[in-house]
Amino acid sequence: MDLPQQSDRLIGKTAGRDKEQDSAAVEDKGKTSTDFSRIYSRDLLPAPGGEEITREFLKELVNILLGYISKSSQRSSKVLDFHHPHQLKEGLECFTLDLPDKPEPLEQILVDCRDTLKYGVCTGHPRFLNQLSSGLDVVGVAGEWLTSAANTNMFTYEVSPVFVLMEEFLLRKMQSIVGWSDDVGDGIFCPGGTISNLYSILLARYHFYPEVKTMGMQVLPQLALFTSEQSHYSVKKSAAVLGMGSKNVFMVKCDKSGKMIPSELESSIVTADKKGLVPFYVNATAGTTVYGAFDPLDAIADICQRHTLWMHVDAAWGGGLLMSDRHKMKLRGIERAWSVTWNPHKMMGVPLQCSVILVKKRGLLQECNDFGAEYLFQTDKTYDVSYDTGDKSFQCGRHVDVFKFWLMWKAKGSEGFGSQVNKCLENAEHLYDQLQKRTHFELVLKNKPEHSNVCFWYIPPSLRSLPPGPERDMRLHQVAPRIKGRMMEKGSVMIGYQPLGDKVNFFRCVFSNPATQQEDVDFLLDEIARLGNDL
Repeated sequence: MDLPQQSDRLIGKTAGRDKEQDSAAVEDKGKTSTDFSRIYSRDLLPAPGGEEITREFLKELVNILLGYISKSSQRSSKVLDFHHPHQLKEGLECFTLDLPDKPEPLEQILVDCRDTLKYGVCTGHPRFLNQLSSGLDVVGVAGEWLTSAANTNMFTYEVSPVFVLMEEFLLRKMQSIVGWSDDVGDGIFCPGGTISNLYSILLARYHFYPEVKTMGMQVLPQLALFTSEQSHYSVKKSAAVLGMGSKNVFMVKCDKSGKMIPSELESSIVTADKKGLVPFYVNATAGTTVYGAFDPLDAIADICQRHTLWMHVDAAWGGGLLMSDRHKMKLRGIERAWSVTWNPHKMMGVPLQCSVILVKKRGLLQECNDFGAEYLFQTDKTYDVSYDTGDKSFQCGRHVDVFKFWLMWKAKGSEGFGSQVNKCLENAEHLYDQLQKRTHFELVLKNKPEHSNVCFWYIPPSLRSLPPGPERDMRLHQVAPRIKGRMMEKGSVMIGYQPLGDKVNFFRCVFSNPATQQEDVDFLLDEIARLGNDL
C-alpha cells in the first residue's frame, strides 16, 4: 500500500471519519477562522510578529484537547478505535507515520494531533480497566502542560528553583505519611517504579559495600536478594542490570492469596547462606501486580532486623492506600522499611509518569551517586548548593514530575485522595459481590479483595458441563484472550488477562480511575458474557 502524498492528506483529512467518534461539536466551540494551510512552524514564536499566530494555533490545539477530554468521559464513545500495527504503519485515513523532508503546514500538524488521539487508547474512559494507571485528572493535565511550557531540568536550583523546593516539600510529606520522623528521610522522583526499585538495590549495595562505587564488582562477595514469587519483575531485572545476576534473586513462596510467607523467607536466607552467598536485601511488596496482595511487613521487618538486611517495600501500587484512613492499616510496618517505592501515577491518578523512591537514611542518595560534575555542581555558587539535587540521581537530565502531583494535592487535599482510593476499592468490592452472584463466572481467589484487583474466569456455555481437568483447563485457557480480542475490535471496554502459576488465563480487573462507577462494573460483566457466549 502506497503512503498518501502530502496533498492527498490535506485535501482528504476528514474523509472517511466516523463523525460520531470525533469531538467536532466540542472543538467547534471557540474555533478560530485562521487558515493554517499556508502557515508553518517557522511563523510561530519566537518569530518576529508571531504572537497572534501562536495564540490562534494554541487555541486550536486546546480545542482538540478539550474535545478529547470531553469524549473521554462519555460512555457512548469507544475506549479505543483498534487497528493492527501494519495498518497504522502503512497509513490509514490520511494518517501516516512517515516523516517528510520538507516542513508541513500547521493545518496538517493539527490533523496529526487529532489523528494521534483518535487511534490511541482512551485511558481516561470509565471503562478502561486494563492497567494499574488510568484516569484523566484535569488538574494533573494542567500541571503537565505547565511543566512542558517551563521546559526545565531538575538537576540544579538555579534552573529549577520552584520545582526543586516543591519536590523537597512533597517528599517530606510522603515520608511523614509513611511514618518516618522529621530527622530522617530523603528521596527523589524517578522515571517509573522499575527505576525506583533499582535505586533501592543500588543504595542497599552501597550501604553495605561503599567501595563498590570506585572498585567495582570484584570487591564484592556473591550477593543474594529476596523477593516474593509474585513480586514485580523489576527486582530480577535490577539485579541483572547491576551485575549481581538474576539467578541470585531468591523467589520466596507465597500463600494462596499471594502474600510472602515469612517462614519461607527465613528458609531462603538460610539456603543462600549455605550456598556461600551473602544475603543483603529483601523486597516486600505492598500491593502485588496481579492479586493486589500485601506482604506481612512487620514479620518481614523482624527477619530483616535479625539478619541485618536492607528492607525495601515496593508500594508502587499499594502506596496510595496510605492516603485512606479506611485502608492504610494494610501497610502496617512500612515505617520499618529502609526504602519505599511509591507511584502516585497509579492509585492516586497523577498523569504518567510519577514515581518516587523514599530512603530512610538521609544523604545516602548523594553519597552513592554523586560525582560532582564541575560544569553543573559548582561549590562556590551564591545560594545554598545543597538544593542542587542532581547528584542524588544516576541520571543527569531529569524531567519535572513533581508539579502536576503538587497541583493535584492542592486541588484535592489529602482527604480528596483518600476518598478517591476508597471509591476504587468500593468498585472492587462491588465486582467481587457481583461475581459471587453470577453462576457463569468463577473467582480466582475466594476471599474479599485487599486492593482493587479482582481476578476471575468467565465460563462459556460449551465448558459448563465439563468436569475439572486438563481438557477443561486447555479450553478455558483460550477464553480470556479471545474475549479480549473481541473487546478491542469492538472498543467497548478494556480489561487485562494472564495466567499465573498453575492457573490458566483469567481476567484481572483493576480500579484506579475515579470516573469508573458501579454501572461500568455491571457493564463489564454483561459485555464479557455477550462476547463469550458462543465460545
